Amino acid sequence: MDNFSLSGRVALVTGASSGLGEHFAKVLAQAGARVVVGARRVDRLHSLVNAITQSGGEALAAAMDVTDADSISAAFDAAETHFDTVDILVNNAGVAAPSRFLDGDEAGWDFTMDTNLKAVWRVAQEAARRLVKAQRGGSIINVASILGLQPGLDQTFYATAKAGVVQLTKTQALELWRKNIRVNALCPGYFETELNSDFFQTDKGKSYLNRIPPQRLGQLDELSGPLLLLASEAGSFMTGVALPVDGGHLLQSL
Repeated sequence: MDNFSLSGRVALVTGASSGLGEHFAKVLAQAGARVVVGARRVDRLHSLVNAITQSGGEALAAAMDVTDADSISAAFDAAETHFDTVDILVNNAGVAAPSRFLDGDEAGWDFTMDTNLKAVWRVAQEAARRLVKAQRGGSIINVASILGLQPGLDQTFYATAKAGVVQLTKTQALELWRKNIRVNALCPGYFETELNSDFFQTDKGKSYLNRIPPQRLGQLDELSGPLLLLASEAGSFMTGVALPVDGGHLLQSL
């Protein structure tokens, strides 16, 4: 038996219209899961669904705003109507919001926290409640960041929100373990996406890359194994873990 297989499972990925979320959806589908992809940019979701379908997978696009409870509930309803109870959640939606402590304002704080922390709680709670009601086990993967484990300059709002995601993950794991629901945080370092590619062409971005052991950005495929470990039965004894995948970034503090 392939412990990494997701055959028979139903996954929901938030923030799936680009970047990490789009990649995660494809990886889960390739492993056999039926995948619901959620985001606000529905046109891009349809393109993703077509790509997954053409590769032999099953996918459904769901318009989803993770800051709106009704939108979240509707996406889970659609998943259950078309597939079954969602038993793998990848809580990926978020915003990049660079900010210095002295320059930040309350509007920026609220925007970052609502999307990067409160929404993670909101979506995970919806998933867990439905799993408990269906008497099913599952895996919740909250996408945090290495900045949730170690601070970085100009990242006051973002790093604080991601640290909250790490602690939220641990409290969820404690409560849900006996419900057969595992909760872990995936903590990526810097991977090239449309959100950061311009920065890493600058002198400051290149200087960062020169300081970390691999001297390069991560490739999205290097997140595939860690994701499948947390999603599948291969990680059946893992819960409450904050897993860094960072090319040694955190070693800089040692």
